[in-house]
Amino acid sequence: MSGKVFIALFSGINVGGNRIVKMAELRSFFEDLGFSDVATYVQSGNAVFRAGKGDAAALTRQIETAFEKKWGFHSRIMVRDLPWFERLVSENPYPEAAADHTKLHAYALEREPTVDEVARLAEKCTGPERFEVKGDVLYLSAPDGLGKSVFANLIPRVLKVPGTARNWRSVLALLEMAGQAGKT
Repeated sequence: MSGKVFIALFSGINVGGNRIVKMAELRSFFEDLGFSDVATYVQSGNAVFRAGKGDAAALTRQIETAFEKKWGFHSRIMVRDLPWFERLVSENPYPEAAADHTKLHAYALEREPTVDEVARLAEKCTGPERFEVKGDVLYLSAPDGLGKSVFANLIPRVLKVPGTARNWRSVLALLEMAGQAGKT
């Protein structure tokens, strides 16, 4: 099968019993759009797929529009290609935190934040957390876990760059799935 492998990260689905989307239905949705080698990972909405044509930006628009039409609500979707995911993992600035997947998160951001936006966020980072922005990825090391992190809750409001977070286990699982899809 030809085409490039992509990963789609959905935000705001299957959270707290709201906006329910079954993963089997999500797989069918991708197949109905003409994508192949479709696989999903956990309920928060992650799909690996192969597209014959289109880049990440065009695919994002296509999938978001079709998704809203099918399910009746908007989900912000970040579509990234396999090399982007490989870079995300290889450039992890907190390798020592990677062993505990609950303490390391990566945010796929809609765009690279400005220096000022990052500086504003840094001013709020007063707890045990550390973060680093590399391009359109924000890495967050939260030693007490994301659930207990006050700073993590501030990130969307302070940074003002839309994004969606995944814990490190999800990041590695998606990379592995995308790598497998890339071999077929």
